[in-house]
Amino acid sequence: MKQLFSLLLAITPIYLFAQASLPQPLATSANERIASFEQRQQLEANSLVAGVPFRNVGPTVFSGRVADLEVSPKDPTHFYVAYASGGLWKTTNNGMKFEPLFDNEVVMTIGDIAVDWQRNTIWVGTGEVNSSRSSYAGVGMFKSEDGGKTWQHKGLGESHHIGRVILHPNDPNTLWVAVLGHLYSPNEERGVYKTTDGGENWKRVLYSNENAGAIDLILDEKNPDVLYAATWERTRRSWNFVESGEGSGIYKSTDGGENWTQINTAKSGFPTGEGVGRIGLARTVESGNEILYAILDNYDRRPEEEEEDEQTELEKDDLREMSKADFLKLEKEDIEKFLKNNRFPEKYDTDKVLNMMQLDQITPLSLVEYLEDANSLLFDTPVIGAEVYRSDNGGKTWTKTHEKYLDAVYNSYGYYFGQIRIAPDDAEKIYIMGVPVLRSDDGGEKWISINQENVHSDHHALWINPNRSGHLILGNDGGVNISYDDGETWNKCNTPPVGQFYAVAVDEAKNYNIYGGLQDNGVWMGANTYKASNAWQGSGQYPYKRIMGGDGMQVAVDTRDNATVYTGFQFGNYFRLNTKTGARKYITPKHELGERPLRWNWQTPVKISQHNQDIVYMASNKLHRSFNQGETFQEISDDLTTGGRKGDVAFSTLSTIHESPLKFGLIYTGSDDGLIHVTEDGGNSWERITDGLPKDRWVTRVYASQYEEGRVYASLNGYRWDDFNAYVYRSEDYGKTWKAIGKDLPLEPINTVEEDPSNPNLLYVGTDHGLYISLDRGDSFMLMNKDLPAVAVHDVVVQNQAKELVVGTHGRSIYVASVKELQQLQEEILEKELHTFALAERRHSSRWGNSFAWWYESDEPEMQIPFYTKAAGEIEFSIVSAKKPDTVLKKWTGKAMKGLNYETYHFDLQQDKAEIVKKWLAENEKEDVELKEADNGKYYLPKGEYLVKIQKGEVIEEQPLKLK
Repeated sequence: MKQLFSLLLAITPIYLFAQASLPQPLATSANERIASFEQRQQLEANSLVAGVPFRNVGPTVFSGRVADLEVSPKDPTHFYVAYASGGLWKTTNNGMKFEPLFDNEVVMTIGDIAVDWQRNTIWVGTGEVNSSRSSYAGVGMFKSEDGGKTWQHKGLGESHHIGRVILHPNDPNTLWVAVLGHLYSPNEERGVYKTTDGGENWKRVLYSNENAGAIDLILDEKNPDVLYAATWERTRRSWNFVESGEGSGIYKSTDGGENWTQINTAKSGFPTGEGVGRIGLARTVESGNEILYAILDNYDRRPEEEEEDEQTELEKDDLREMSKADFLKLEKEDIEKFLKNNRFPEKYDTDKVLNMMQLDQITPLSLVEYLEDANSLLFDTPVIGAEVYRSDNGGKTWTKTHEKYLDAVYNSYGYYFGQIRIAPDDAEKIYIMGVPVLRSDDGGEKWISINQENVHSDHHALWINPNRSGHLILGNDGGVNISYDDGETWNKCNTPPVGQFYAVAVDEAKNYNIYGGLQDNGVWMGANTYKASNAWQGSGQYPYKRIMGGDGMQVAVDTRDNATVYTGFQFGNYFRLNTKTGARKYITPKHELGERPLRWNWQTPVKISQHNQDIVYMASNKLHRSFNQGETFQEISDDLTTGGRKGDVAFSTLSTIHESPLKFGLIYTGSDDGLIHVTEDGGNSWERITDGLPKDRWVTRVYASQYEEGRVYASLNGYRWDDFNAYVYRSEDYGKTWKAIGKDLPLEPINTVEEDPSNPNLLYVGTDHGLYISLDRGDSFMLMNKDLPAVAVHDVVVQNQAKELVVGTHGRSIYVASVKELQQLQEEILEKELHTFALAERRHSSRWGNSFAWWYESDEPEMQIPFYTKAAGEIEFSIVSAKKPDTVLKKWTGKAMKGLNYETYHFDLQQDKAEIVKKWLAENEKEDVELKEADNGKYYLPKGEYLVKIQKGEVIEEQPLKLK
């Protein structure tokens, strides 16, 4: 322990030096981002594909990360839920059903909300504060005065991440906002802000430094001149996260926030200095006495533990300075136990290790280095972690409520949590949120977990009913839970589709399945035909099933059996599994003893070769290839990154790989530190091809064309510099030269660029705020968003047999759209004034318009009539008999937008045409076909052959429609 403690202290300044020595790209200004929203709207207005409908296919069962809850003081069945990346939702029936309210603004990410229930006014502070890998940046404050129907932007654009919004209890125009500030760059617009004119103007009233913002804020409701604020200094980069600093502290104001005094002084009993991390605050009054609680992420190192008289097992820190001679004196049993405890591969048994040591192939330190990478610093850092403090005198003095460490609550990632609550009726009952949610009934001395079997483990929000003891509403990475017995049992409110997908994939089954990996909710698979319903609670069969735990990552499916799947969880822990038999095997390649550990990206790339599905690729900082379905791997490259940087976040890793469908061995890789490489000979030789591209940007996708061997696309992402530019490129010469495409895209970081498998000119681009389509290989784009909110799109894939586009969003689960007509938009069709598309055969049903009971809604059939128009205008539709085209069975008019349109038709006839059809049936002696009035009073087309005619001006197009 002593050596590890000294090593960690020595490493810390190296991290800071590495950060300071690197040039910092300029962050995109909030004004530019907000102005760019108009560009997004323009790409929607001019879009030819804005009418292509999406359908959400869930899943919902695991929900998603909650940022805040606001509950009606008069009716607790009415509350709002703010999701980190899934927008704002409202329920009026205790979480049984939710309605989204914040789907189409500049951003969807939320840090905190506040509700003026008396005036039906909602305030949204955008930008999640948990500072994780996917904590998106907001653009300030939004206000709705009509319960969420319409929104106004109310400034503080450079806030990026907002920790708390506090309303004045008596003055609707006065509020305070805790602004945390930029995540990946320094900025001055941090601290506590106040407005007295409803957000028209803001005044910064508390400031610490350019890396420290306000994270929490509480108010004395009876005396709103008294406020307490917590500030937090944190500096995050792609390779390192400094979670604490001198700028963290607790402040008090007694004049409505105009002036502040720091109250966590050296004499106060509350920690100060470099180790002070995120702080959460809570306040109550009992018997007239003001009581404050604070939960601290204490990043000071734990004191060295006294060595036990007799150490029972060999530990890696014992080996750091051990000599070869001393190692060879160890008992073989102790070495064997050490290797087993630290999960060394079986090939490194005791005899093998001793032999390597004797031959000087390794040293004792090699055994330590074999185990340590950025993740070991992230998870093994011996910080104090979560601590709870109490003050009974307005913050003048503080006392820690517990003697022992609160282990396994924050670990070394307390930046992700930071909330504490007090029961309104009992100042001794407090709740803290971390990896579990804990309750103390004795003022914080002892704690019990109230995490039950249907409650997620990561917690961020809690409301306690002041009028009913034990009634709790809890928000976590698994959505919303409600308890009426103080956490003994919980109900799960998981109807909103707010899953945070990182990646999606499909198989080629007849009714194909969708696969996807999610933030903190594993890997799931399910049928593409999913429709949201509670029926599974009766059948016990949810349409999706989880096939992997942890943070779910990328998925590759062997389509020869549609059962062999390669997937896993964070940092490269991947498996080959069979979804039918349940068999699974860990397949992650390992480095050799004597080498430094491989560096694995949070989202490790995995690909199956299109040339032979026994061949599997995985990428660390090197590219690995298996010829036998992952049984064994070989390195086919050296390090394809810049080589790594000191820090506690895995970095300088490969973030994307792709093999050309046209040539085996033509492979591209991209790294998180901005490099793209290509090999044309299966890894024997590599060439770096990033000349001319922006430096130090995360390569989110390289995509080798299936139409031209030398064509390749690449997308870069500057999010981790707070750079929001859209970087997407195309090369026609294997990456030797690049052309910037998508110059008309708004300022939205790009997560993926994919080529359509049927149309060489069709591209799909997913950004942090939506899906964009190009019909000219990226020279221009348009927005495709009918029924798709402005959510982050992380991945897309086309299921070619079904001709459906599957979209994985990071906040609203999965969407699917038919691209059958979109794929046909070539130049010939685009130049036509009007074009209709083929209609699939349909099966007639006697149930149409009928119901089995008077109280049951009748079955209403529906079909979409797809067509394209070069310009918007009025359209005339008619259904006629194929054999007697003069017999018009239904006729109606509608308005078409420019581009693709989908007119809904219900197979019904006009009432006055029923006698004509009856006569026509009689003349054709169709004795097996009857025409009867349905229960809903309508007549429907009998089986037969028809024509669907569409007319725009003088232009008429028609398509056959066959009812079997």
